[in-house]
Amino acid sequence: MSKGRVTREVILTKAFELASVSGLESLTIGELAKQCGMSKSGLFAHFNSKENLQLAVLEHANRVFTERVIAPARSVGDGDIIHKLKTLLDNWLGWNHSFQGSCMFLDAWKETGSKDTLMQQHLQATILKWIDYLIIQLRKGKDNQQFRADLNCEQAAFELYGLYLSAKLFYSLRGEQVSHDHFWQGVERLIGDWRSQA
Repeated sequence: MSKGRVTREVILTKAFELASVSGLESLTIGELAKQCGMSKSGLFAHFNSKENLQLAVLEHANRVFTERVIAPARSVGDGDIIHKLKTLLDNWLGWNHSFQGSCMFLDAWKETGSKDTLMQQHLQATILKWIDYLIIQLRKGKDNQQFRADLNCEQAAFELYGLYLSAKLFYSLRGEQVSHDHFWQGVERLIGDWRSQA
């Protein structure tokens, strides 16, 4: 990896940390340069604009999400899709709790305003990709007969996302443990309803 590429990765790692705390919209080249011990002009040369910086951080966040949430579940395999799904959900909730009950993607979506911006388009694509991934896992559960044949996988993914959003809220109101407990009670109830009776 070239020196420039290494420097860029160091910058993005720091930018991701800052955005995770303060939000993607609040991320500025000036503050990031200060945190990285670089000049504004030196850091600007890597991205050329605030929007390019934010998009690069979003791509970096996607890679981190894949590493932390999806990759460990992939190693479980598809033989027991309920176990795989629970691993995914545990990692997903851990992602939320690692940012003090927040979600970088959803928070950035709220912050950026107009739906017509490139950032909004990338955020929407990111969230939809994750929802589609959940739907794929639910369909696998139907295919291997762990879930009912009449399960509506889109509705099931909707309900899982609802639990995640509730966990996000309850983390702020009641703390991590309450958020965790309610989330898993909801997940177990849903999975119990989805299970095949065959």
